[in-house]
Amino acid sequence: MKTVAETLTAHRSIRQFKPDEIPQNVIDEVLQEAIMGTSSSGNLNSFSVILTRDPVRKRRLYELHSEQDFVLQAPLVITFCADWHRTRQWLKLRGARDNFNNFLGYQVAANEAMLISQSVTLGFEARGYGLCYMGTTLQAMQEIADYLNLPETCLPITTIAVGVPDEQPERRERLPMRAYIHDETYQEASTSKLEELYQAREISGWQRYMSMPHLKAMCEEGSITSLAQMYTSPYKYDPDAYAATSLRVLEALRGRGFLPGGLEVGQDEQ
Repeated sequence: MKTVAETLTAHRSIRQFKPDEIPQNVIDEVLQEAIMGTSSSGNLNSFSVILTRDPVRKRRLYELHSEQDFVLQAPLVITFCADWHRTRQWLKLRGARDNFNNFLGYQVAANEAMLISQSVTLGFEARGYGLCYMGTTLQAMQEIADYLNLPETCLPITTIAVGVPDEQPERRERLPMRAYIHDETYQEASTSKLEELYQAREISGWQRYMSMPHLKAMCEEGSITSLAQMYTSPYKYDPDAYAATSLRVLEALRGRGFLPGGLEVGQDEQ
C-alpha cells in the first residue's frame, strides 16, 4: 500500500475504468479507516455515504451527472451527503432542542462531507484504485437528493466514481506554491505577479485544449483564444449557467430545510 505522500503525488483524475469489481472487504476497510480517521465537528459526524453498484441505478446517476461515460464504466459510485437528519432524529428521541436545520448547519455538514470524501479518496488510491470527482453533484443536487431518497436536512455534496484505472493520464499542472501560500495575512498579487503565476499554466493548459480536436473546434467556433476565455465560455464554466445553478442550489437547501421557508421539523414524515 502506498504512503500518504506517495498517494498524493500520484493522484490523477481517472475517467476510464476496467470492469473489475472492487471486493467488499476493500470497500469496508476504506470506509472504516476514513470514518475513524477524519475530523468531525463535535464528533457528530454530520455526513452520510451512499454506495451505488446496481447497473440500473448507476445508469440513472449517469443521466443526472450529465451523461459522463465513466459513471457507467466504474463499478462503484459513491455519493457523499451533508446529513443532519440522523443527528436531529436522535436529539428529538432524547428530548433535546432541535438544531442544525439552518445555513450554519449546512455549512458544517458540507465541510464534513468533503473531508470524508478526501479520506475515502486517499484510501482507495493508496490501494491502487482510481477515481474521479463529479462537480455535477451540485448542478443536479435536488434531483440526486430525490433519487437517493434523502430526507430533510440531508443533501448530496460531491460524488466519486471508483474502479481499476484503464488509463494513465498525465499529471495536471498546478500554479507555483507561492500562488497559494500567504504568510500571516492574505497577500493580493499585483498584475505583474498574476502574469508570472499564470504564465506556464496558460501555455500548458491552452496546448492541452488545442491537442484535442473536439475542444479545438469548440474554441474556434466560439472565437475563444485563451485559457481564461475558455474557462468562462458556454463550454466550460458559463457565468450565466453558474448563476442559474446557484439559484437551484439555494432552492435545494430551502426544500431540504436548511434555509427559511423550507420544511418544518417532521413535515416530511406526515
